[in-house]
Amino acid sequence: MRIVFMGTPQFAVESLKVLVENNYNIVGVITSPDKPAGRGQQVQQSAVKQFAIQHNLNVLQPTNLKDKAFLQELKTLQPDLQIVVAFRMLPESVWDMPPLGTYNLHASMLPQYRGAAPINWAIINGEKETGITTFKLQHEIDTGNILLQQKINITPEMNAGQLHDILMIQGASLMLQTVKKIEQGNIVLTEQNKLLANQTAKHAPKIFKDTCQINWSNSLDDIYNLIRGLSPYPCAWTELNIGDKKTAFKIYQATKEEVQHNLSAGQMKTDNKTFLKIAAKGGFINVIELQMAGKKKLLLAEFLKGFSFDENSFFS
Repeated sequence: MRIVFMGTPQFAVESLKVLVENNYNIVGVITSPDKPAGRGQQVQQSAVKQFAIQHNLNVLQPTNLKDKAFLQELKTLQPDLQIVVAFRMLPESVWDMPPLGTYNLHASMLPQYRGAAPINWAIINGEKETGITTFKLQHEIDTGNILLQQKINITPEMNAGQLHDILMIQGASLMLQTVKKIEQGNIVLTEQNKLLANQTAKHAPKIFKDTCQINWSNSLDDIYNLIRGLSPYPCAWTELNIGDKKTAFKIYQATKEEVQHNLSAGQMKTDNKTFLKIAAKGGFINVIELQMAGKKKLLLAEFLKGFSFDENSFFS
């Protein structure tokens, strides 16, 4: 069986790795073009490309998936099956090419959390569990018929980065099971619409800067979940008001303290040595790790060695 693998970030590497380790015939790896990144804007290869090169796999990096030259090159590979993990939307001319179809790994229990950021939104929305799904691609994004699913628990302290790593490992295992089933012809697909019969779909749209801004008038749980769901990237942020000046802060890590108080939303309590509490509806957010605009990310105790909060300032 000839397999073409498509993916770009580290999340996809684990699935490619498990297929290589199980001696599947990967005839091509399609990933995003190299691009400048970081402060030096040095050209960087995707995580998938780096792994593919290390294992002498054939790499294709099309800028346009509808380009005739690329489609001909893909056809020349004669794939029986295509596997997609964390890649961009495919045109029908690509996903409909192999006789066994194209299967995708999605980091949620579809049909819940269709979209670009399922890991983040599951935590932001305070879910107690999520999961991973393999499904066969069709026209509408994330709507194809499901082959396999596995549930994953979300603990109260877990952030998006930690959940990402769990889903990455478990997802690779599920993808291996998926390919084995396809190879054996042991395929039973379930329509997503049937699973939606008794539930309302929740979505996982792309996250923008405004999504990440903390509203201190929200409930304590909502703010805590937002911080967890956006850590370590892109990170929840807030602004410190000192007179007429505003300074942005990212909050990477925090705990919640459920307690009654009479402070205004965003008002702080601190000894400028060991603790920083920010008032919300129903309690305090206790900041553990933060980053001031233009500065390094630091644990609070280290940060307070070089910065003191004014008791008349507040977060907005």
